[in-house]
Amino acid sequence: MEIIAVLLGVFGLGTGAGLLVIRNYYHICQPSEVLIFAGSRRPTATGKTIGYRLVKGGSSIRLPMIEQVYQMDLTNMIIDLRVVNAYSKGGVPLIVTGVANIKIAGEEPIIHNAIERLLGKKRKEIEQLAKETLEGNLRGVLANLTPEQANSDQIAFAKSLLEEAEQDLEKLGLVLDSLQIQNISDEVRYLDSIGRKQKAELQRDARIAEAKARKTSIIKASENQRLTALRRIQKDLEIAKADAEKRVRDTQTKRGAMIAEVESVVMSDLAKVQAEVAVQNARIKQVKQQLQADVIAPAAAECQQAIAKARGEAAKIIEQGKAQAEGTKKLAASWQGAGNNAKNIFLYQKLELLLKLMVASVPEVQVQTVTVVDGGDGNLVPKMTAFAEQLRQATGVDLVQMANRLAQTEPSVKGKDTNFDFKQLPS
Repeated sequence: MEIIAVLLGVFGLGTGAGLLVIRNYYHICQPSEVLIFAGSRRPTATGKTIGYRLVKGGSSIRLPMIEQVYQMDLTNMIIDLRVVNAYSKGGVPLIVTGVANIKIAGEEPIIHNAIERLLGKKRKEIEQLAKETLEGNLRGVLANLTPEQANSDQIAFAKSLLEEAEQDLEKLGLVLDSLQIQNISDEVRYLDSIGRKQKAELQRDARIAEAKARKTSIIKASENQRLTALRRIQKDLEIAKADAEKRVRDTQTKRGAMIAEVESVVMSDLAKVQAEVAVQNARIKQVKQQLQADVIAPAAAECQQAIAKARGEAAKIIEQGKAQAEGTKKLAASWQGAGNNAKNIFLYQKLELLLKLMVASVPEVQVQTVTVVDGGDGNLVPKMTAFAEQLRQATGVDLVQMANRLAQTEPSVKGKDTNFDFKQLPS
């Protein structure tokens, strides 16, 4: 138990010693400060050897018995400036008040100047040093500016002061963040007189500007009225022109519409006429076809038939004529050959026709006996028999057969005895 107690005591002493060492030798740097570990030498980026190292926004362990740690605040410092009897260009003493924001530089290599010149100084001392530096620079800048320039353009004045003080402050390791000139005045009331003069000039310029503005306004108003009148006239002209063009277009449109309407009516009538013509042509064609089928073709057929019939009849007539002519020739020849009996032979040939005509002209005659009366010499029967035989041989006409055929074919002639028997004739 004693050993454990000893070990625990040793461990506790070691832990306490370690914590004490950490507390005394381990340093943490805040973001708004820089820690300077002085004692160890090291070269800078410019080749210069320095006897310290910097820690900004981090932590580091101090080497015991070798290094010593210093702290430098990098927060902003507000410096009120007031320069009295700062002579401007022209010898006019001015009183200038302003405010400046400065801080210790936190970047190399300017921070080395701050370490060399400001390390160990109190904040009030640094502010006083910066104030005196800025006031000296302010006097130097005012010496090159007239009161009018310094008062009229304070921004340019502050810019010149910034440029003038920047180099001097960098040598001290300080950075000027901003500078504002608040007021510029003088005890001899020079700026007031300038102000009154400027005020008078401003009033004069204002009246002149007002008169010029009024003149310009009147001229502008007149010009505007003129332009307005011209625009109104131009607009009226454009409206009149547009109306005229519209009327012309309307007239042309109406003319075109009327022409189109008339043309459409004409074309419609023409189409109707053409359609009617086509219908009439179709009707004519149909009538022609119907006429052709109903009249012309039958008429043509009848005509052809009539022509053929006429030709046949003509041929028949011609043949009959030829036959009659030939018969006449033969009859004439027979007549000449018959001598004195030719006349009787011709009459006998026509006897059948004569008998037919005679029978047709006497209706409903009851013939019972045909008697041939002799001339008184008693030679009639032999003569008639010889005549009939000679006629049959000479001309081929058989009187007996003809008489019998006539009696059979004529219903109007009725009798008991219709045969010619020349032997029964009385002598």
